[in-house]
Amino acid sequence: MKVLVGVKRVIDYNVNVRVKSDQTGVETSNVKMSMNPFDEIAVEEGVRLKEAGTAGELIVVSVGGQASQETIRTALAMGADRGVLVKTDLATDTEMQPLSVAKLLKAVVEKEGAQLVLLGKQAIDDDSNQTAQMLAALLGWGQGTFASKLSVADGKALVTREVDGGLETVSLKLPAVVSVDLRLNEPRYASLPNIMKAKKKPIDVLEPSALGVDVTPRLKTLKVVEPPKRKGGVKVASVGELVDKLKNEAKVI
Repeated sequence: MKVLVGVKRVIDYNVNVRVKSDQTGVETSNVKMSMNPFDEIAVEEGVRLKEAGTAGELIVVSVGGQASQETIRTALAMGADRGVLVKTDLATDTEMQPLSVAKLLKAVVEKEGAQLVLLGKQAIDDDSNQTAQMLAALLGWGQGTFASKLSVADGKALVTREVDGGLETVSLKLPAVVSVDLRLNEPRYASLPNIMKAKKKPIDVLEPSALGVDVTPRLKTLKVVEPPKRKGGVKVASVGELVDKLKNEAKVI
């Protein structure tokens, strides 16, 4: 069984994000970049399926610029077999939108003949949480979102997912798309020997046009601004004064 995992290059979660002076986006120059944390969990789960003998081949796909090869190499060092880069000059946090990514992934899935697609539930730069659902719809496959537990056997995927009321378990017939949540696993650190081996693993570079996908943005970002700074709190002397402020100033009651 072929398993395909999508990964995205994003600003590292430890970095204090700054908005550009012209408000066209966030500053990415000289900023540490890394693999999206949710995608890292997806890669780890794919590697575990491969180690268990459930998956025969693990393919990592990324959409982005040439620098996204670094993210793919990280996944290869964790244990993936080979990578695919769909190269684009569009900004992946604003211009490369979820529907375009889903269409590109669909083309790669069909080209590779994958039976299971693992994706992070969302990227931490745009927080869209749309790509997995769109991909499943385009492929006509079953989907399991927000997976906190996954088991694959006998042509089925059993997905335990986190919902507002607790946990829900769904059974999916393969092929299927699964988006993963934080509690699914703890990603491993790539060892130095595996990092060296990853440099020799193949990465295919494709263009969106070669996959027959138009990635022209449908939405335009007008401006990006920082959230307003939080104002200091106010102390009140009595419950009556609190109720008065909530009613007449905050107007919440």
